[in-house]
Amino acid sequence: MARIGAIFNPYTHSPDEFLSSVRAAEAGGVPELWLWEDCFRQSAFAAAAAALAQTERLRIGIGIAPMPLRNVAATAMEIATIDRLFPGRLLPGVGHGVLPWMGQVGARVASPLTLMREYVPALRGLLAGDELDVEGRYVTLRGVRLDYPPAAAPRIYAAAEGPRTLQFSGEVADGTVLDSGHTPEEVATAVRSIRAARAGADRDGAHDIVAYVIAAFGAGAEERAITDVGDKDEPHRRAVWGDAARVAAATGAFFDAGVDEVILLPASRADLPEFYASSGEAARIVAAGSAL
Repeated sequence: MARIGAIFNPYTHSPDEFLSSVRAAEAGGVPELWLWEDCFRQSAFAAAAAALAQTERLRIGIGIAPMPLRNVAATAMEIATIDRLFPGRLLPGVGHGVLPWMGQVGARVASPLTLMREYVPALRGLLAGDELDVEGRYVTLRGVRLDYPPAAAPRIYAAAEGPRTLQFSGEVADGTVLDSGHTPEEVATAVRSIRAARAGADRDGAHDIVAYVIAAFGAGAEERAITDVGDKDEPHRRAVWGDAARVAAATGAFFDAGVDEVILLPASRADLPEFYASSGEAARIVAAGSAL
């Protein structure tokens, strides 16, 4: 079923605004609020735990936390602990991170794709409660098992953009996060690559594809949305804007491209309670249409 969520953007809003924004998202009816961990702004797992503690129904997506920053066992422990405290409400995602930032902290790897191929299956295995022995280029685990794995292992998302990363995400992850700024046709190309790789890897279960889409509501919405797209071709096809009904309708092109969820990214600095209220309304419209 098609789903709508929203984002807390650490570039336009500071951590001091996070908890009030989380409460506003739940009050506005947003089913999922996504955040990410960009160096050197806001922690992923600490923020996710705080958000879940402040809410009752809201699911929190991490899209994404950089793999090179943490040993896979540490990431598994973070996810397992949060999921034990708030079962089924964390949607964890990982990625290779921005390479210059990884270099700044001495964590840059020579082959991000090899890291993904080793890291994501190990993370999934640990969260499933398996005892793992892995001797990889970047991941080493010797008789490692979590004492308190989640009761039900959460879906692990991976961020992907280039052709090879899209393929690897389809092969090893349970879902993929696609960044904003793409046309529906570009998204459709990515979706085909992910699903073909998933089929080729003979993986069981569905692969959940999430697309971030720049969105704006209220006065001057079109101008704000287009400005945030930047200097790409056909900017009007890379964002959505208007009232909740118009935004819900405009996301249809991305759902038609094959994604399972559209996550609305506020254009520029928005009034977040208003943005989340409109996003929640758009989510209800899309959910009602999907249920027909």
